[in-house]
Order: sequence, then C-alpha cells, then structure tokens
Amino acid sequence: MLLKRIDFSFNKLLMKFLSICIGLIIFVLTISPSYAAPSSMSGDYAKDTISVVKTLKAAIETPKDSSNKDEVREDSLSLITDYISRYRNRGLVNKTQSFTTMQTALNAMAGHYKNFASRPLPEKLKERLNKELSLAEKMVLRES
Repeated sequence: MLLKRIDFSFNKLLMKFLSICIGLIIFVLTISPSYAAPSSMSGDYAKDTISVVKTLKAAIETPKDSSNKDEVREDSLSLITDYISRYRNRGLVNKTQSFTTMQTALNAMAGHYKNFASRPLPEKLKERLNKELSLAEKMVLRES
C-alpha cells in the first residue's frame, strides 16, 4: 500500500515537472527574436521599383558572350526574389497596375533564367521585358 502511494506521488511530481518544462520551452520559443534575411529593398515602393527596373534593364543588355553573365543572372534572380517578397503581400501595392506589370515581367525573366540557365535571353523576350519594365516605371511615377 505504501509503495503504491509513493509510486503515485512520484508520477504526479514527474507530470508537474514535465508540464513546467514544456511550458518553459514554449515560452522561450515564443519570445526569442526571429531574424529575417537582409533585403536590398528600402521599403519605398516607387524608388525600389525604379531601381529594380534600371538594374534589370542593364542585365537584359548584358552581351551573351560576357564573362560575368552568370553573376548577372544570379544577381538578377536575387533582386527579383527580394522585390516580389517585399511587395507581393502589401495590399496597397499589389493591386496597382505598376506592380502587376512588374510582376509579369519579373516572372518571365526569372522563369527564363531558372529554366534555361545556360541560354541567353531571346530577342523577343528582351523586347517584351524592356517594354513591360518601361511601362511599369511610367506607371509607378504616375501613381506616386
């Protein structure tokens, strides 16, 4: 009888201890800071859009026999990811014509770079990208 009572008390104490430990772990996990990856975006939509347009137009004009074409491709993909990640979920921005036009151009460029990494941008795609990027730049200037 005494053994059962000791065993029951030990189990009760163990359960309290585990509950406290789990509570402390959850508390520590919820108050610990989360670190976001650094972004090249400033947070000013108009300035960021114009900057991205200029950078990507320069990337489009990079000759196919350039020695740094792989670096330009990687930098462009990183910039596209930063831009879309920053503004895709912003309600005031993602409904504008400038953003949807930018998103169309960026998706086309990123899609080509990811699917055809060793191939240069075709002339038709270059023309389309330049047209859409210029249009987005004009729109964002008009909207702001």
